[in-house]
Amino acid sequence: MKSYKNASQFFCFVAVLLMLGISTLVTTGADTKVANGQDKVFMAGAATSNITPSLGGGIIGNFGTPPPATYIHDELHARCLALDDGSTKLVFIIVDNLGLYRELIDEAKEIIQKETGIAPSNVLISAIHTHSSIRGEGDYQKFVVRRLGDVVRIALNNMEPASIGWGVGNVPEHVYVRRWIMKPGTDLPDPFGGKDKARMNPAVGDPNLLEPCAEPDPEVSFISVKSKDGRPIALLANYGLHYVGGVPRGHISADYFAVFADRIQELLKADRQDPPFVGMMSNGTSGDVTSTNRLGKPEKFEPYEKMRYVAENVAREVFRVHSKIEFHDWVPLRAVSEEVAVGVRKPDKKMEDRAQYVLNRPDTEKPIHRHEKVYAERILQLLEWPDEIDIPLQAFGIGDLAVVTTPFETFAETGMEIKAKSPFKTTFTIELANGYYGYLPTPRQHDMGGYETWMGTNKVEKEASVKIVDKLLSMLASIK
Repeated sequence: MKSYKNASQFFCFVAVLLMLGISTLVTTGADTKVANGQDKVFMAGAATSNITPSLGGGIIGNFGTPPPATYIHDELHARCLALDDGSTKLVFIIVDNLGLYRELIDEAKEIIQKETGIAPSNVLISAIHTHSSIRGEGDYQKFVVRRLGDVVRIALNNMEPASIGWGVGNVPEHVYVRRWIMKPGTDLPDPFGGKDKARMNPAVGDPNLLEPCAEPDPEVSFISVKSKDGRPIALLANYGLHYVGGVPRGHISADYFAVFADRIQELLKADRQDPPFVGMMSNGTSGDVTSTNRLGKPEKFEPYEKMRYVAENVAREVFRVHSKIEFHDWVPLRAVSEEVAVGVRKPDKKMEDRAQYVLNRPDTEKPIHRHEKVYAERILQLLEWPDEIDIPLQAFGIGDLAVVTTPFETFAETGMEIKAKSPFKTTFTIELANGYYGYLPTPRQHDMGGYETWMGTNKVEKEASVKIVDKLLSMLASIK
């Protein structure tokens, strides 16, 4: 043992040890306490805002003249979930619309920042891609923007101490790749005078079916928040399935997304609450996915029957997994928003000349493709676009869960690649978020051709999906 010359030296040494020990204990204890969230309160709030348009507007989502809206089957909404870990807020807004252009979304985010102080990088706004809504012009767009701002303020007013959990289920019976490689010799003209290898939505049982172009993502992911006394506050799900349809002409509807929201509320016994429970379904990577099995038998459903069938099965799977998930009293929230520059596809001189010819030729001349004129107009419009555009991307971290976005109708294989390579334990992608730029095929899918790859349906360079995945993975690494 070390010897000391006098008592004073000994007591000074002990005092230093005690000070160091207490300092270490206090620092370690404080860090542990913060890390475990024991001195912070996790908050959550949710709300809906009605965005149902007036009757008479044109219903979008198909070729030709949009039919006027004549009937409201179910009201359209913006549905919001707001989270707060004590230092960071995250906001999800899921909108019952086919797609929202970036200019509209940016305007809504500016209003939200001005009225709530929440930065645009922390606000995620996405469309569900129903084909039974109107995009609207002028007054309707102003109405939607104002309602997006309102729904965030209402959700923040509903904030209360909460717990959060998340989970992943499987519902493979409703997701099928809609793009098929057809047998050699099948006539597959494109609108530009060329030939495709793939066809979108071939007839059920078509004898020329060879193989699907990819695999769908069967997973349904979800986030659930509940009050400290166990009352459900909101549940946000994500499933990689295009709209289901089966809607009569002229009907306004939020498709299976709204049916799911209603059904999960019933299953969680969250009816008639104050504040109301909010169920939400966002669109996953479903740009090449349909609910129709091309190898099955032709389907016969009454209007709205199939969307109820799909929503019921998805809601029941979420409910099954929900009973087993772990809820956390506190988790850290993180957000990052960046842009990636991608090239814009432009027609070459040969394509441009052919487009002009198609638009000017007499109607008596038989076209080689029924949508020749539509795509002639579309590719000429691309000449007015800049050579390069900045694409908004976003990533949220919620504990060990990550949510990323793309502003495209994104193919399932891209979403599954992000899941596989993500540094987070659980990850899912919300498509058609923070903008709307058409389809996003992978380079491999571009080689096959087909509707989703046609210039005018797809507007960005063929390598865009690669750049986007790389950027999103880098963003996830930055917030891990």
